[in-house]
Amino acid sequence: MTLYEELKARGLIAQVTDEETIREMIDSGKATFYIGFDCTADSLTAGHFMALTLMKRLQMAGNRPIALIGGGTTMIGDPSGRTDMRKMLTREDIDHNAECFRRQMERFIEFGPDKALMVNNADWLMKLNYVELLREVGACFSVNNMLRAECYKQRMEHGLSFLEFNYMIMQSYDFYYLYQHYGCNMQFGGDDQWSNMLGGTELIRRKLGRDAHAMTITLLTDSNGRKMGKTAGNAVWLDPAKTSPYDFYQYWRNVGDQDVMKCIRMLTFLPLEQIEAMDEWEGSRLNEAKEILAWELTRMVHGQEEAEKAQAAARALFGGGSAGGSVPAFMAGPDLLEEGGASLLSLLVASGLCDTRSEARRAVEQGGVSVDGEKVTDFRALIPAEKLSGEGILLRRGKKKYCRVQAG
Repeated sequence: MTLYEELKARGLIAQVTDEETIREMIDSGKATFYIGFDCTADSLTAGHFMALTLMKRLQMAGNRPIALIGGGTTMIGDPSGRTDMRKMLTREDIDHNAECFRRQMERFIEFGPDKALMVNNADWLMKLNYVELLREVGACFSVNNMLRAECYKQRMEHGLSFLEFNYMIMQSYDFYYLYQHYGCNMQFGGDDQWSNMLGGTELIRRKLGRDAHAMTITLLTDSNGRKMGKTAGNAVWLDPAKTSPYDFYQYWRNVGDQDVMKCIRMLTFLPLEQIEAMDEWEGSRLNEAKEILAWELTRMVHGQEEAEKAQAAARALFGGGSAGGSVPAFMAGPDLLEEGGASLLSLLVASGLCDTRSEARRAVEQGGVSVDGEKVTDFRALIPAEKLSGEGILLRRGKKKYCRVQAG
């Protein structure tokens, strides 16, 4: 099986502009391709993971990745998939986020001379002269076509700023610049980026001729994290300071039955033959598949030692045993301690297991809260101060939320 066939078999390819040429370039290791990452936070998320593993797969086959840090495009903000305008970040915030991205990407991609490149589009976008850009690039874009693009349709109903309207032009200019200065002949991105990415392909061909080899490929799952790597409204971060290795492991351990094999196929490097055999698994064996998924991804992101700790803690919790030190911990300060102990409802809220006291009370009354494996149904319960000393208590809400609570 060729690399391109493997990418299709793993369910990674959504749309392409010139399949035969793309197939030949990827399979022969002749592709110099880029994927863009806007610096909207100080950590990559699990939603970026598909892009990172794709870059690694292609690099292993001799192709050259370009990781494009969006220091310039982040100043504008991508309207795709949004109902409102993104928060405006300062240049200092964007530069800090870009440095965080760089450090995380180096865990997955091999950068260096004749290897992968990392570039920042602030280096050319911030130097553009507006009138020159309008004459050189703006003339190549039809406003009618832009307004029909999927990335703008939803925003037209809620209000689209002129600032964001320029995002497609900036992203297209990136491909044009990378094509000219780095020999970049291919771009990858989430399927929701198809319109933006076609703009870059068309710009190259209009400026440099229809024979210019500039190809576009989009992935079935959005690489910017809007469809993957979200839990309870929050992102699952690759930075262990923002999402612990244990929580990262638990996120993948708890994916839906209908998604586990898709995630294994798309995100892991397990052989397809092994994955195809796992496709027949049903019932309790799907939990085994989820453990494999969680183990593989946690090991790639956080290393084998942290993956082993997370797996051991998760197995202990699901088996009802002691969870060790990898479980998220919360230190209860003096303000939470009443005479005789700490309120169970206060601990549930303060530890983040519940958002409000009313939610905590419902969880207790419905039998969804336990302390050290013992169900508690009295919402007025106090946890004795002596139980919070030392190793503390293992506070559990439902089947998937845990926290070790200790006196601070």
